[in-house]
Amino acid sequence: MSLLALEEALARLLALAAEDGPLPHEQVALENADGRILAAPLVADLDLPPWDNSAMDGYALRLDDWQGEPLRVSQRIFAGQAPAPLEPGTCARIFTGAPVPAGADCVEMQENTEVLDDGRVRFVEQLRPGRNIRRRGNEVRVGDEVLSAGTALGPAELGVAASLGRAQLNVFRRLKVAVLSTGDELVAPGQPLGPGQIYNSNRALLISWLRRLGCEVSDQGILPDDLAETRRRLGALQADLILSTGGVSVGEADYLGQALREEGELTLWKLALKPGKPLTCGRFRGIPLIGLPGNPASTLVTFGLLARPYLLRRAGKIDVAPLSVEVPAGFDWPRAGARREYQRARLEDGRAVPHRNQGSNVLQTAAWAHGLVEIREDRTFAAGDPVRFIPLAELLKA
Repeated sequence: MSLLALEEALARLLALAAEDGPLPHEQVALENADGRILAAPLVADLDLPPWDNSAMDGYALRLDDWQGEPLRVSQRIFAGQAPAPLEPGTCARIFTGAPVPAGADCVEMQENTEVLDDGRVRFVEQLRPGRNIRRRGNEVRVGDEVLSAGTALGPAELGVAASLGRAQLNVFRRLKVAVLSTGDELVAPGQPLGPGQIYNSNRALLISWLRRLGCEVSDQGILPDDLAETRRRLGALQADLILSTGGVSVGEADYLGQALREEGELTLWKLALKPGKPLTCGRFRGIPLIGLPGNPASTLVTFGLLARPYLLRRAGKIDVAPLSVEVPAGFDWPRAGARREYQRARLEDGRAVPHRNQGSNVLQTAAWAHGLVEIREDRTFAAGDPVRFIPLAELLKA
């Protein structure tokens, strides 16, 4: 079987996400919407700003009334006040954010003025119409789509919604993910290790990551190497997705795979990816399942590049690709490989420098790294040549 390119695997997963359809909508309070995905466009029902206002502390005047002479101050206008129309031949003391009075067409900042002993104001710089005035609707007009459906809501987006007076937002329900690991060799942290056993690091990695992506997580612990127990545990699940690590293949102890083949469907892909060659997709009694490789670094790479986009698309997000940057390589790559490789790396003096230990079983290097450096298949390069770098911080956020 030929190895599947990363782009093709991602396209297939996103197609599967589309098949399962959107999640239900719900209304949540603005203060509880951080990290949620907007389910309907946010359309402005008022102009922003709602009236012309001053961008500076200074003096508002009408240029046609001014011939260069000092002007009397006819009123003082603070933010939150409704000013009277400007008296002809006068100026108004005005403060930042305050409404510009009717009749005024310029605001001069106070630094460019001189207040005379009699209280009149002299303007010492050349003036022009519209100066330092924020016009009504120059940010948003009534009817503008301010945020699109599928937008992940963060501090800036919530601030925008608040500026439009929205106390409730229409969002997608949180995606419910059941997380499980497979294998008698795995032991939960805090328990004693037996012969041939290791601690289960993938559980902590995935559960914390899923929560950062806004998922509702159901921790299903470790599945033993037992077909009957595997069927029982899977049959009790209520979730939008089952996310597993390890143990899905065609081996004798492949009980998860056997259960999927007998009571659902199972597709095994061999990816042109390092680390993370094996990936499983399937369903158990209608519930979608993604099976990640068991080695921790392989779990990290395949989750970040493949499972994360699937999850975000299922959750309703439109733009699921992580931001990446092009940086100079801090290493040579003299021999081209047959698989796309993602190495854990740091940025040092602006260059991507990979950790010397890239073993798929080594997770500590991910804690050391700033991100993943992409090494494309069939490519060689020298230090200083451009490479793609994906910050881990990008992979961790919705």
